[in-house]
Amino acid sequence: MTWCDRCGGALREGSHEACVAARRLEPPRYCPACRRRMKVQVLPAGWTATCVEHGSTSSEAAGAAPPDPSRS
Repeated sequence: MTWCDRCGGALREGSHEACVAARRLEPPRYCPACRRRMKVQVLPAGWTATCVEHGSTSSEAAGAAPPDPSRS
């Protein structure tokens, strides 16, 4: 089973449209493989999220756009 990386709920149960929309701006909070809460670090240059079982992911690996310096 796979899990929503924002709310931790099962992806096949219910709509996760709000989660998808929020994830455009926020890092993941739950591991999609095991549903564990991840350790998240947010920096000006991006974020990293680490699951103790499955390792780390980052905004760079997820394809998130880098911050726009003109919006500072």
